[in-house]
Amino acid sequence: MQETMDLMLSIRNLAERRGVFRPEAYFFVLEALENAMASMDERGHITGEDLLEWIRDLGQERFGIMAGDVFNAWGVNATIDFGRIVFHLVGAGLLRKRDEDSLSDFIDKFDFQDAFALKVFEGRG
Repeated sequence: MQETMDLMLSIRNLAERRGVFRPEAYFFVLEALENAMASMDERGHITGEDLLEWIRDLGQERFGIMAGDVFNAWGVNATIDFGRIVFHLVGAGLLRKRDEDSLSDFIDKFDFQDAFALKVFEGRG
């Protein structure tokens, strides 16, 4: 329980210190990362691109077509912002990275409007 409280406080302090993204954005990234790791047979490294897939899926599941708006309200306007969040967490000692991990792994991987748009089925008459 204390560990959870410490993590929450660390993230709130990180968000306040950085002043870019709301704490919810950091928690969301950690939740997506945890989901990705839980899906693996053996916990291991998750690439930036794979993490973004999990973020997109969780966003669609949790917020539907409003996901882009929710992310925007948290200060996240593009996939690179999720990368910035990851690297803020790394800098705070809350995540680890490999030497080959780079912020560029998160650049323009999907467009929020397309990723969370309501899909209209063609051929309805």
